Formats: sequence, C-alpha cells, structure tokens
Amino acid sequence: MTNTIWAEETASWAEEAAKWAEETAKPAQSLIRPPLLNVKPLNYVFDVTRAMSIWPLTFGLACCAIEMMSASMARWDISRFGAEVFRPSARQADLMLVAGTVVKKLAPAVRRLYEQMPAPKFVLAMGNCAISGGPFKFEGNYSVLEGVDKIVPVDIYVPGCPPRPEALLEGIFAIQQKLTGRRFWPVAKPVAAELPEDGA
Repeated sequence: MTNTIWAEETASWAEEAAKWAEETAKPAQSLIRPPLLNVKPLNYVFDVTRAMSIWPLTFGLACCAIEMMSASMARWDISRFGAEVFRPSARQADLMLVAGTVVKKLAPAVRRLYEQMPAPKFVLAMGNCAISGGPFKFEGNYSVLEGVDKIVPVDIYVPGCPPRPEALLEGIFAIQQKLTGRRFWPVAKPVAAELPEDGA
C-alpha cells in the first residue's frame, strides 16, 4: 500500500513539474492597459513625475543586493535621482529590482509580488543570476530559474556579477527614459578620456 501511495505522489509531482515547465517555456507578458483618458501633455507631466519618483521594491536575493544597497549610500546617492524610497510592500512600489538568484521554489512568490504592484510597473533584472541563471546555469540544474523573465516581463537588464552601483544607476536612467522618452542626466565620460597622454 505504501508503494501505491508513493507512486501516486510521484505521478502528481511529475504532472506539476510538467505544468511548471510548460508555463516557464513561454516568455512572461505584461497586462498593463492603455489609459482611459489620453491627453498627451497631461500624460507627459504624469510620466515625468513618475520618472523622478521611482519607488523600488526591496527585493535583494543574493550578492547583487549588496551593490543595490551601496547605490543608496553617500558615494552614489540614488536619492539624487528620485529612487531612494525602497518600499517593503509591493502595493507601494512601481519598480521591482530583482537583485540576485531566483530559485524555482521562490518563483511563485516573485510572480505574486509582481501582480500586487500597481500599474504602471517596471522590472529591472540586476546581475547575471537574475538575467540568465549566471554560474548556476548548467545541464541538470534543478533548482535555479534560468532568468526571471520566464515568470515576469523584464524591462531593463543590468548585466554583471555583481554589477556595480553605477550600472544600477544607468538602469534607473533607462527606466526613466522609457517612461518619458528622454534622458535627464548627462552620460558619464570614460575614465580613459580623463587620463593625461603620458599616463602619469
């Protein structure tokens, strides 16, 4: 009798695994509808105010979260760009910063948090683990999700292992540009352009 119960449980697990594989095979899609009243000047004002007051969801999963936290410190000061209010609740956030490794067991919670966010909402995948599984992507991988874009639609990818705080700021600027259609902050010059020719 024990073998029969075990066989039934194994069959149900196999069905759940097949259902999960089918759901994650297709890319996630956004369900945001266009505005009911479309007045372009008014929408532009709303978009600029949204871009200058992005509220990220506190969602650090691995080592990339350390870089995300350091971006809010005095040296990089993410608050200059209006994104310092890290929210503990998805219902108060409009940007999900997925910073780190997403395991398959955590995937339903990530999806639920995304669905709880009010529209318009954006997702920024920070680091190689969130983008593609990073060093955990190999044949026979059973626990790590190979890219958060399998469960939620990702707007901006910030590569690196881990990406530096400057890269996160560039990702925030890309979200702002996506909202308003223009970049508000100057592009950083390469470090090599600042060095003298003799190299001293």
